[in-house]
Amino acid sequence: MTSSTEQQAEQLSATTLLRFATAGSVDDGKSTLVGRLLHDSKSVLADQLEAVEHASRSRGQEAPDLALLTDGLRAEREQGITIDVAYRYFATPRRRFILADTPGHVQYTRNMVTGASTAELTVILVDARNGVVEQTRRHAAIAALLRVPHVVLAVNKMDLVDYRESVFAAIAEEFTAYASELGVPEITAIPISALAGDNVVDPSATMDWYGGPTVLEHLETVPVSHDLATCHARFPVQYVIRPQTAEHPDYRGYAGQIAAGTFRVGESVTVLPSGRTSTIAGIDLLGEPVDVAWTPQSVTLLLEDDIDVSRGDLIVPSHDAPATSQDVEATVCHVADTPLTVGARVLLKHTTRTVKAIVKEIPSRLTLDDLSQHPAPGRLVANDIGRVRVRTAEPLALDSYADSRRTGSFLLIDPADGTTLAAGMAGESFATAEAAAVQDGEGDEGWDF
Repeated sequence: MTSSTEQQAEQLSATTLLRFATAGSVDDGKSTLVGRLLHDSKSVLADQLEAVEHASRSRGQEAPDLALLTDGLRAEREQGITIDVAYRYFATPRRRFILADTPGHVQYTRNMVTGASTAELTVILVDARNGVVEQTRRHAAIAALLRVPHVVLAVNKMDLVDYRESVFAAIAEEFTAYASELGVPEITAIPISALAGDNVVDPSATMDWYGGPTVLEHLETVPVSHDLATCHARFPVQYVIRPQTAEHPDYRGYAGQIAAGTFRVGESVTVLPSGRTSTIAGIDLLGEPVDVAWTPQSVTLLLEDDIDVSRGDLIVPSHDAPATSQDVEATVCHVADTPLTVGARVLLKHTTRTVKAIVKEIPSRLTLDDLSQHPAPGRLVANDIGRVRVRTAEPLALDSYADSRRTGSFLLIDPADGTTLAAGMAGESFATAEAAAVQDGEGDEGWDF
C-alpha cells in the first residue's frame, strides 16, 4: 500500500498546475494582457465575453476592453486601474493555471505581495515607452524576496514604439542586469502588444526579429519544480479533535493541513515548541485511515502517547526538527499605512501560531535605485523592504524561507485592530545587502521578553 500511495504522491508533485502572478506599473497593460490570454486561449465563456462587450459599449468603446475580464470591482472599472488581486482559473491542453492579476499602483503594492507569495512565476510588465521605472524595480525586488523561481519581463505596447527591436533590447538588458543582481534565478524577456495580441498567444507577424516563445507558450513549457512532498515535513496543528463518542471513547486527533513533506504511520515525531516526542499511531484522511499523507492534504494525526498538543503547535519528524528560538531575524515587506518602528509591540503569526512580539531592531532598509542598504532607518513605511530583528514572547520553530516558503514566512500584526503590518521571510536577505551595524535594542516594559 505504501508504494502505491508514494506513486500517487509523485503524480501529485508532477502536476501540470502553474501558479503565476502579473505585476507592473499603472497602465502598463496587465489586465489587458490577462484578458488577451483568456480570450485568445478560448478560456472565456460566451456570457462573460458578452458582458465585457456590453460594458465596453457603455463606455463608448467600439472594441471589447479585455481588461474588464479581470477588473471586476466597480471601483476598478470606474477608475480604470486594478485595486484588488483578481484570481482567474483557466486551462489549455498542456497545463492548468491559477493566475493572480495584481495591482500596479504603488498604493496597492501590498496586494502584489499577496498575489506573488504562492506563485512559481511572475510576469512583470513594462511600458515600452517608459522603460524600467521605480515600480518595476520594486516588483522585481519583491519577486526576488519571495523567491519566485521564474520571472518573465513582458515589454508591452511595442505597437506604440513601431515594434523597434532596439527599444526592446535596451529595456531587457537594463531589467535583466537589475534582477540578476537581486538574485532572480531565471529571467525571460518577451516583446508583446497585449492590445493587438502580438506574442501573447500567437506569434507576432510584425516582430520577425524575435525568435523566442510567446507568453502562453512559455507559461505552458516552463519547468515547475514545486514538489513540497520532498521538503522538510511540517504539520501545524489547527484543531484538536476529541469526539468522546461511545464508538471512539479515547479518540484524540490533531487536525490540520500538511504544510510540507510527507508523514507516515509509525514515524517518530516531535511536537514543537515543547520538544515532546511520540510516534504516529494513525492518519485519518477524509474519515478513512491511510498509511501515508503528504502536502497539501488536510488530515488528522493520531499519536501513540497522550501528550499535551494544542493549536499552534508544530509536529515534525524527530530526525528533522528545526531549532526553536525567541529571536527572529528576517526581511520584511511593510504593507500597512502605519509605520513599523523600533520598540513596536506586535503580534507575530506563524502558520497556526500567534504570539506577542517586540521589534527590537530595524538594521537596514533596501534602496531600490541602487540596491544599497540604508542603515538604521528607525522605521519602515508602506511598501518599504527592510531587515528586522524581533523578540517573541514564546519560542517559535521557523524554517529558513530559502528552505520552505510555507514555514519560513510569517506576518506581523497590529495587536490593537488586527491590521497586517508586514510580511516576513525568516533569514532572508539580498545577496547585494551590505553588512549593517548592529545596535543594542532597548526593551519595553511589559513586553520585554
